[in-house]
Amino acid sequence: MREFDYIILGGGCAGLSLAYELEIHEKLKNKSLAIIEPRVDYKKDKTWSFWKIIPHNFDDCVKKSWENFSVNIPGKTNYLVCKDYPYQSIDSGLFYKKINNKLKENKNIYFFKDINEIDKKNSFVFNSIPNIKKNHLNIWQHFCGVEIETQNNFFDSEIFNLMDFDCEQRESVHFFYTLPYSKNKALVETTWLSKMNDNTQKDYDNQIKNYIENNLKIKNYKITYKEEGAIPLFYPLIKKEKNMINIGTAGGMTRLSTGYTFLNIQEHSMYIRRNIENIVNSKNYEISKKYQFLDEIFLRVLDNHPEKMPNIFFKMFKTSPKTVIKFLSNKSSLLEDLSIIFKMPKWLFIKALFY
Repeated sequence: MREFDYIILGGGCAGLSLAYELEIHEKLKNKSLAIIEPRVDYKKDKTWSFWKIIPHNFDDCVKKSWENFSVNIPGKTNYLVCKDYPYQSIDSGLFYKKINNKLKENKNIYFFKDINEIDKKNSFVFNSIPNIKKNHLNIWQHFCGVEIETQNNFFDSEIFNLMDFDCEQRESVHFFYTLPYSKNKALVETTWLSKMNDNTQKDYDNQIKNYIENNLKIKNYKITYKEEGAIPLFYPLIKKEKNMINIGTAGGMTRLSTGYTFLNIQEHSMYIRRNIENIVNSKNYEISKKYQFLDEIFLRVLDNHPEKMPNIFFKMFKTSPKTVIKFLSNKSSLLEDLSIIFKMPKWLFIKALFY
């Protein structure tokens, strides 16, 4: 069986981002790479959205950017502006096409469906497949989104709704999310933060239909695309092995309080590219311990007081939008962290320190 210098386990967002980063910086010029991915073909299957807090390689895959957004709870709406850090939505279909077209130019890059097709004993491995053990105590961000097209112009395409808590909570944390791509096209998503122990929360189709027709007041529309997923808001089991680095969610690149992963993957890919010549001895890359600590406290409050979370999220966005966005994107200073912490119900968070 053939040997390779590098192996990437999983050809999804993390694996392909890393391969692309290495390829465009000519780090694979005299190296061989095997990407292990079982899917038969690549087509649009996800939407990745984030605040553009740093440059990245995929501006040409952005479906839409927004500089205005809103957050609301029953009876109250907060309108915010984010000109410095626009919110971007990436079409995974365009992302896959761009990367795969680039990788095809390098004859030393191969795709395989199974790791058993190659000899891996002398390779350096980048693993993007998380080792997640089911546990009824773990919190997930699970969601279902549909892209809809309306008969008439309905949406204001210059503003998106980040969180709408004006919906049934079912003893968890539940909100809707609306990204208007144009005046008559939008992604509408139902999102839960819960332990996924209650299967009634997964009646996604009914939730979305009810929200579109009763909250958005849209009667005539058609669904053109649907996606569904679950993001672990806990770190997977990370087994440290010689000559292997975990990437993506498997490498702890998901921010636990938000589920944001895409830009963390890009930063990790850049770090690996900069250190690829001495990758065996490079330091472990991780989201700052500060955010790991704050996220742990935040999730304890969410777990113990889900009914208070809509107000907590709403109050968080009462600070400067720029400050909140930097905090949610792992780029805030200590002073900015404190400005957000002071907006929180202090006694709840102090108690969470000792749970």
